[in-house]
Amino acid sequence: MTSMKLIKSFASWRKYRETCVELNRLSERELSDIGMSRSDIPFAARRAL
Repeated sequence: MTSMKLIKSFASWRKYRETCVELNRLSERELSDIGMSRSDIPFAARRAL
């Protein structure tokens, strides 16, 4: 793997983790208000990439 691919992979992983953390901070009510449940978080985080 080239160093640029490694950097891009790490940046994508980091964005995924940050998105998951932020969404997990929301209450059940807040998630419901945006049409999500806790089980939707990983999928939504992958779409954010």
